Amino acid sequence: MSGVVAAFAALVSVAVLGYVIGATGLLRASDELTLSRLAFFVATPALMFATVSKADLGALLSPVLLAEVIAVAFTQLVFVLVAKLVFRRSTRQLTIGALASSYVNAGNLGVPISLYVLGDAALIAPILLFQLLVLTPVSFLILDKGARSPRAALLLPFRNPLTVASLLGLALAVSGVSLPVAVMRPIDLLGGAAVPVALLAYGLSLYGSRRQPPAPGEDGVGKDIALAVALKAVAQPVVAYLTARFALHLDGTHLLAATLFAALPTAQNIYVYAVTYDTARRLARGTILVTTGLSIPIMTAIGAVLGS
Repeated sequence: MSGVVAAFAALVSVAVLGYVIGATGLLRASDELTLSRLAFFVATPALMFATVSKADLGALLSPVLLAEVIAVAFTQLVFVLVAKLVFRRSTRQLTIGALASSYVNAGNLGVPISLYVLGDAALIAPILLFQLLVLTPVSFLILDKGARSPRAALLLPFRNPLTVASLLGLALAVSGVSLPVAVMRPIDLLGGAAVPVALLAYGLSLYGSRRQPPAPGEDGVGKDIALAVALKAVAQPVVAYLTARFALHLDGTHLLAATLFAALPTAQNIYVYAVTYDTARRLARGTILVTTGLSIPIMTAIGAVLGS
């Protein structure tokens, strides 16, 4: 068994444990929110700060990000064209659908894969920052339609702890400043909890999602979900791979990283956006559920082929 497949086996084992914990009633499905908030607001920011602050700037500026941006642009363009011209969806529905077909779970799942499969959590940082600093504010400006000022939309990502922690770490990496060991030790300790807590929450969410009732309204969106899932689970990693290999001439870890990151499932916060703007909730929820279920076997297969 290759190192990549072995790393995936370890991640899947912890996620399965989260599912079993939910199935046995040791934790309730609703406890997934507590674990997710612990990972999102405390452990993962600590991990990202510690990792980025000590990262090689060359890794942070790697061409992996360019491959991801091209893959995101492709999937969003295809979804918008089909949903607009064929399905006749509104601007808000198009926006949520475009996000659902391209916005990856870089935090809860991307960080563990970057750290344990690729060996460097800093590899996911550029994608995480791109999504939070570019995709999110632009999407909010479209969804708000003037309800929120451009300045407010641009500043909103800076309320995200992952953004703040990554940018602070980047500032230290650029300046060359190192914090005292007494300061970094508790940060490293908290960061060590990020991966297992996030994976347990991920497994618990898989168990909880199968028990949720269908969302009311929004009839006829099955084809939207099918389109978004096909783009997210299949087209995006394929485009990222082709771009990375044949246009950017990447190989090894960078080629694997570009393909794996594109194969990550739709981020759960897309459903939060859909609820906030009261639009395309079923589309967001269905895409997240299906791509989450498909992501592990797809990424494991990618790791087995490219990581061997």
